[in-house]
Parts: sequence; structure tokens; C-alpha cells
Amino acid sequence: MSSLKYRRVLLKISGEALAGDATRGLDFDVIGQVCDVVARCNREGVQVGIVVGGGNFWRGLKDGKGMRERTRADHMGMLATAINCLALADMLEQRGVQVRVQTAIEMRAIAEPYIRSRAIRHLEKGRVVIFGCGTGNPFFSTDTAAVLRAAEIDADVILLAKNIDGVYSADPKLDPQAVKYDSISYDEVLAQHLQVMDSTATSLSMDNKIPVILFALKDPENILRAVRGEKIGTIVKE
Repeated sequence: MSSLKYRRVLLKISGEALAGDATRGLDFDVIGQVCDVVARCNREGVQVGIVVGGGNFWRGLKDGKGMRERTRADHMGMLATAINCLALADMLEQRGVQVRVQTAIEMRAIAEPYIRSRAIRHLEKGRVVIFGCGTGNPFFSTDTAAVLRAAEIDADVILLAKNIDGVYSADPKLDPQAVKYDSISYDEVLAQHLQVMDSTATSLSMDNKIPVILFALKDPENILRAVRGEKIGTIVKE
């Protein structure tokens, strides 16, 4: 426990990352590697909450181009996150980790409804809590859900595991001169319109003074490195 910088963390995993090299579905080899590291964090005494996206199955109106109703498209995305939550829960349980899935939309046959005090109690008992269905409201991203849950459970940090290894001044795929930041402020992210999280999520993390560490999930060991306070990716803070 002495080697850990953060005691309670909120890990946000993009749905696309769970698909591995494929564009859709679930890559259980990738999920297994992620769960191996989460299990190690859990055994070392880190309290881990997880929010997972649903982009490997459905990305709201981006996929529902023929749909007219944004609310319905977003609800479909929330259900996609629930699939990912159950996959993560199963793989973690195979590794001996106690898990609880809580969803913002009630689906009592397969998950607990989200209740803040119960989630905190699970964390205190050493269980990993996976939060599904975003905030339960349309028009809000799962990044915003991650910040909201982090604030509610009083997380020390948000670990933003994506398909990019940090925050850049521009899209490194399009601009070879793009500069990677080791550290950047919330204000700079908002002023430069950098694609760390959407502006709602960034503002919420700024208002609640929760640092965000963005790193690549391609190497799942980065999760443990971040928890230990090693310099990886980019940290967004005051």
C-alpha cells in the first residue's frame, strides 16, 4: 500500500478499447489483460470503480444516422455499456475479484441500481464496482458519467484509458508536429478545444478539482503505473 499514490480511483475505459484491433464487439484477450491489472490493483488495496463506454457496439446518433430521436439513440448506447459491464464483471470474477455492477437505468434482473452509499460500501469492502448506462440521461457522454461517479464516490483521480497515449496539441495522426503534453490545466484544455474529454466532462472535473490522467490502454500495465504515481500519459489538473 505504501507504493500507491492513489487509494480510490475511477477507471474510465472506452468501449472501442475493449474491441482490440477489431472495430466492433469484444476481444476477450484484451479484456483479460485489463482485468489482470485491475485484479492486481485490487489485491494491493486500491479501491477501483469503473465506467465503461459502449462505442464497440453503438455510438448514439453517429451510428444511428437513420434515426430521428437522439434520446432513443442514446438509450441504445446505454444498453451497449451494460453489455461491456457484464463482460468485465465476468472476467474479473474469473480472477477471484468480487464485483458489483450498478446501472443508472434499472435492470434488476442483471445488475444493482446505482446507489451512491451502496457503491461506496462495496468499495470499502474491497469490491470492484462497475458503473453502467452512463448517467442514465441522454445528451451526456460516458466521460461525463465517469467524472460524475468519481465526484460522487470521492475518487482521488480519474484514470482515462483510451486508444491514445496522452494529450496532444493537435491530432498526431493528422499533424506530425503535434506536441504531447506531460501536464496541462483544465483551462488550457477548454481554451484549446483539446479532445481529452468533452467540454461538459472537463468542466465537471475542473469544478470538483479531480485530476485526470489520460494514457493508452494498449499496455494495460499503465493502469498500475498510474495508480503508483509513475509518469505516464498526460495529467490534467489545476
